[in-house]
Amino acid sequence: AWLNRSNIIFAREDKWSLDPRVDLVTKGQLEYSLRIQKVDVYDEGPYTCSVQSQQQPKTSQVHLIVQVPPRIYNISSDITVNEGSNVTLRCLASGRPEPMVNWRHLTPLAEELDGDEYLEISGVTREQAGRYECKASSDGLAPDVKYVNVVVNYPPQIMESMNAEIEVGRTGVLQCDALAVPKPDFEWYRDDKRLYSTQGIHIQNYGTHSVLTVANVTEDHYGNYTCVATNKLGINNASLFLFSKSCGNEVGNIMVIDIFIWGSVSAKGPLFFAVTLKGKISFNKEKTK
Repeated sequence: AWLNRSNIIFAREDKWSLDPRVDLVTKGQLEYSLRIQKVDVYDEGPYTCSVQSQQQPKTSQVHLIVQVPPRIYNISSDITVNEGSNVTLRCLASGRPEPMVNWRHLTPLAEELDGDEYLEISGVTREQAGRYECKASSDGLAPDVKYVNVVVNYPPQIMESMNAEIEVGRTGVLQCDALAVPKPDFEWYRDDKRLYSTQGIHIQNYGTHSVLTVANVTEDHYGNYTCVATNKLGINNASLFLFSKSCGNEVGNIMVIDIFIWGSVSAKGPLFFAVTLKGKISFNKEKTK
C-alpha cells in the first residue's frame, strides 16, 4: 500500500485517491511504484510504502521535495524622478527554495549593486539613470529576469559653445550644445533681443544642440550672441562671438588679456602696457597721459 501521511492512496492495486494525476506502476509482483504527474508544491511531504508479509509488515518512507523555479511576481514600473531624489526599486520573487534577488545597473556598464528585494538609491544622479536588471535565481533552476528603466531629470548644462571667425560675405555658423532631461528648448538673443529664423538668419534645433546660421555675413552681424537652453527644471546660457576674420589676430584670437604697469604712476609719467595674446606678450605700447 502507498500512503501520503495517513491517507491511503493505493491498497494493493485498488486506488483510494480521487486525484487523477496519481497512478500505480507495477513491474511483476515485486515492484510497485507511485507516479504523480504534474507535481506541484501541495504534493510535497512524506510518502510511505507498506508491505504486508506473513511475519510482520515492512515499511519504507520517502520525503518528496518539490522545487519551483524562481518567478518575479512584483517589480517596480519604469520611473521618472528629478536629480537628487531618493529612489526605491522593488523586485519580489517566489520559488522553492527561496530565490536570491540581485540587481545590476546595465547603463553604461553592467555594474553589480548591493540590494535584495528592495534597491535603495539616495540622492540619485544623472549618471545613475538607465536600465536596471533584477534577477531571481536558485541553484540548479532557471533564473527569472526583469527590468526597470529609471529616467533622471536635470536642468540644462551647456557643454560646448563655439565662436565663429568669418569674413564678410561668407556663411557664419554658431553652435550651442546642452545636456538636459527633458531635452532643452533653445532660444537665441542678441543685445537682449530674441532672434528668430528670418531672412538671412536660420535657427535649427536638434535635440541637445542648436545651430544659428547667418547666410551672408555683414559688418552688422558681428558681435555677441547668447544661447539660452531651458527645460522645466532650469535655465542656462552661454555667450558666443561672431567676429571678422580680418581682425582675428587682434581680437578674435585673444584668449587672456593681462595688463601690467611698471614704475610709479604720475600725471606726466609714461604708462607701459603689456597685452597678452594666447599667453604670449605680443607687443608693448607706451602712452603718455
